[in-house]
Amino acid sequence: MEKIDIKSLDYAELQNFFESLGEKSFRAKQVYQWIHEKLANGFDEMTNLPKSLRDRLSAICSYTCLVPAEVLTSRIDGTQKYLFRLADGNVVESVLMKYKHGNSVCISTQVGCRMGCRFCASTLGGLTRQLTVSEMLDEVYRIQKISGERVSNLVLMGTGEPLDNYENVVKFIRMLSDGQGLNISQRNITLSTCGIVPKMRELAGEGLQITLALSLHASGQEKRKKLMPIACRYELGEVLEACRYYFEKTGRRTTFEYSLVGGINDSAEDAESLAELLEGMNCHVNLIPVNPIKERDFVQSGKKVIADFKNKLEKYGINVTIRREMGRDIDGACGQLRKRYMDDRSS
Repeated sequence: MEKIDIKSLDYAELQNFFESLGEKSFRAKQVYQWIHEKLANGFDEMTNLPKSLRDRLSAICSYTCLVPAEVLTSRIDGTQKYLFRLADGNVVESVLMKYKHGNSVCISTQVGCRMGCRFCASTLGGLTRQLTVSEMLDEVYRIQKISGERVSNLVLMGTGEPLDNYENVVKFIRMLSDGQGLNISQRNITLSTCGIVPKMRELAGEGLQITLALSLHASGQEKRKKLMPIACRYELGEVLEACRYYFEKTGRRTTFEYSLVGGINDSAEDAESLAELLEGMNCHVNLIPVNPIKERDFVQSGKKVIADFKNKLEKYGINVTIRREMGRDIDGACGQLRKRYMDDRSS
């Protein structure tokens, strides 16, 4: 019989579970607190539960607890990159970034990715499988326990396309922002998508207050198709219309992620075209100096080119920032550490 993934049960489901066991209702609250507030490593730590109940839970439930296979700390900015081993032997990456305004964690939502974006290391091996709710939660929980520091901000921007794992991701967000758990404000959660239009529209109706970030990376359809295969399925116009719809439904402005690739999408003409494309939208543009990977021949734009691109957008009234590069000395880009780890194991 397949064991119940207890860490993936929300509070209502956990109450029903204990009711089905014939246990008193307060046991659900105790266990939920141990899992999602005290971040217990297993049932043995739940000392206010009878041993007989702990043994019973161990027999019928699985308890997700990720194992750090590697932890790297940047000597440049203190960024920490975690490579977590899953129960089936797969590995995923997570990152802890420390800012003055609080600690931010970037998590993965899939083992691998099938979106095929040309400049991203995450997609080189394709998609292996979806992450469960419990695995995504435990990326955050392990980092908070290992670092000993409170996590206040979250970005779903690691390996994988979050909207390609839609049901699990939405449940994960609800549980992470639950007042009985870590209680991370939904306004401090950002979900990044390459632009799966139907799921963007569905997300708008979930009643969440998270920020939607669109991986844009080009101001025209043809250039975007060369960088992002998903653009072959969804026209740029309908993707932007989905962003407008998300703002109308939630009141949350869209962030546009734009990776600057030297000689590809960083010209003055590209900046002007981008400004025209986003004219009138309540949005923010996040310029990202692309992290070069050895499997691709893309190069990072020069500092002056990046600055000129930013200034050009600002002249058109676009709200824009340049993303601070974090963890460059520790394989900081999405998928790099996992790829190196898998290559080392293969060799």
